[in-house]
Amino acid sequence: MMALDDERVVAAVLATRPTLTSRKLSHLLEMQSPSAIASTLGNNQPTLQECERMAQRLELTAMSVTHVGAPDFPCMLQDDPTRSPVLFYRGNLAALNQRRVGIVGTRSATAAGRYMASHISFDLAEQGISTVSGLARGIDAWAHKGVSVAYSRASDRSRLGIPIGVVASGLDVVYPKENIELWNFISEHGLLLSESPPGTSPEPYRFPLRNRVLAALSEVVVVVESRATGGSMITVEEAQKRDITVMAVPGSPRNTSSAGTNLLLQQGCAPVVSVDDVLVALGLDTRRVHPPLFDDRSSLLPDDAALAVAMAGDALTLDQLVLRTRRDVVDIAFALGRMESMGWVVNNGGWWEVLGAQTPAGYGGIHGGSNRLGD
Repeated sequence: MMALDDERVVAAVLATRPTLTSRKLSHLLEMQSPSAIASTLGNNQPTLQECERMAQRLELTAMSVTHVGAPDFPCMLQDDPTRSPVLFYRGNLAALNQRRVGIVGTRSATAAGRYMASHISFDLAEQGISTVSGLARGIDAWAHKGVSVAYSRASDRSRLGIPIGVVASGLDVVYPKENIELWNFISEHGLLLSESPPGTSPEPYRFPLRNRVLAALSEVVVVVESRATGGSMITVEEAQKRDITVMAVPGSPRNTSSAGTNLLLQQGCAPVVSVDDVLVALGLDTRRVHPPLFDDRSSLLPDDAALAVAMAGDALTLDQLVLRTRRDVVDIAFALGRMESMGWVVNNGGWWEVLGAQTPAGYGGIHGGSNRLGD
């Protein structure tokens, strides 16, 4: 347990003072210690009882604290124009020493978006690169699910990219609740970070603030799916303010979840079609042989695999599939239903597309075969 006179405990209490704005407290901490600042607050200075309660809460919730002026305050945030004066974290701040890629996107992710986010993050982890996300529903969560799969399959986890999550609530207030396993995974293997004191609810105004921290921690920001407006585009704006490279995954013009990413591509952002594009943006050598992509979907039945091969990467209507395969329409409709439930195909406005590899081997060949996708 931290000593009651610990400067970090005092800084944590100062972060709860509504009269001390983020900008003001950041400026003060640059010049004075937390206890020196507290002594100037008169009747509003932290009491011993407040410090005791904060120290106990930090210990009970396994939380640590750093602040502007502390030796371990993240260097990439030190000169940020809107830096957080106090940061609460679980895990290891050394995670920030790795190369870092932010992956963001819509909460209403399509199957294609979830697939892309998890595969990119899996490959990044295999290359020793950290994935940074806001741990929201949708793309954010699936990005870290990809990292968790890499950890579950690795014989040597020390070589993997370390997961980093930046959240808007207090670290003891999980939001959304269904992501609690991801919060625990990141706390154990990586770094979970927030500028919100313990007990803070996920109020709407805190999410744009969270996005600026996420952007500032990233070397590259990849937008997988996004509507034309929304939280992902706020992160993009924050990244662009800091001259951080923004990349986008192309999507179907018929898919509203790709309206924002396609707009970014029109505006000149580089496209991401594989992890190699991200590695190039980081200035890393992409000539190394990549491991096979992970895939936790069940293998397809032989006839369904043949149908997937026949689709050949195209977007096709049911009628077009009947003409191409010469199979019965009811047979194809049932096959597509099975494949969609297993995550192998997606329907966008009546157009069917395959997710993943386009070779017979990539579909596992026969039922019960390998779940590994080809490169």
